[in-house]
Amino acid sequence: MPVRLPLTAPLPSLDAWVDAFARAEIPVLAETAEALELMRANEDDVDAHGLAELIVTDPLMSLKVIARASELKRGRLMADTETVTAALVLMGITPFFRAFGPQPTMEAALAGHDEALMGLSRVMQRAERASRYALGFAAHRADPDAAVIHSAALLHDFAEMLLWLHAPDLALQIAQLQDADRQLRSAAAQRQVLGIELADLEQALMQHWHLPELLMRITNDRHERDPQVRCVHLAVRLARHTARGWDDAGVPDDLHDIAELLNLSETHALKLLHEFD
Repeated sequence: MPVRLPLTAPLPSLDAWVDAFARAEIPVLAETAEALELMRANEDDVDAHGLAELIVTDPLMSLKVIARASELKRGRLMADTETVTAALVLMGITPFFRAFGPQPTMEAALAGHDEALMGLSRVMQRAERASRYALGFAAHRADPDAAVIHSAALLHDFAEMLLWLHAPDLALQIAQLQDADRQLRSAAAQRQVLGIELADLEQALMQHWHLPELLMRITNDRHERDPQVRCVHLAVRLARHTARGWDDAGVPDDLHDIAELLNLSETHALKLLHEFD
């Protein structure tokens, strides 16, 4: 039996979390929903590149598009669609607008829950910054999968976004625990409140939606020695630590590891990071 959303208490297992979140409608930013309707009205003038430029500014709309393309290609001998542009090329513009009607918005979903909307907005902004850092790292390394690395960083924290949407009170509990104890790791706070880690939920949802294998691998921090995973991991880490400024105690370690990844001095790495920002 489907659980009622929003959740106010943790679910009994990882499978129960996957089932609840996989069934739930995913809202997007109001500005994304509005821009898509303007494009729909002028569909003949829309191409995959222009549409992708809009969608990649919104992690959850990006997730929906890549998941839809993955569903379409199941059982067919087609290349994986790890990026929004590739997904749109696979779908086509008219079928995209047919599949995605007027979109529900996160602002409407969290109306009257200002703290949750603020928490979600912070995660969305962090994801957008992380995707820029990751793309910059990949480009510096001349990685041929730079576009996929950008996608992976953008989607890296989508389970946290879904938690703010579908279980805002629980997301707030986690945030309050970490505000009270700055040394408390995110994974430990998540286990304490939810009984699971969001990283595990995210990988399980990606498997459920049959997302591309390369995207799943690059998003998985447990493969951190892989240079592509490291690009994403360090980009996400830096975006998290600098969300409120560059004076966070974690930034020096981030800078050291990023300089090592890019084979630069820390001075040059810092200069490059400010250019990405």
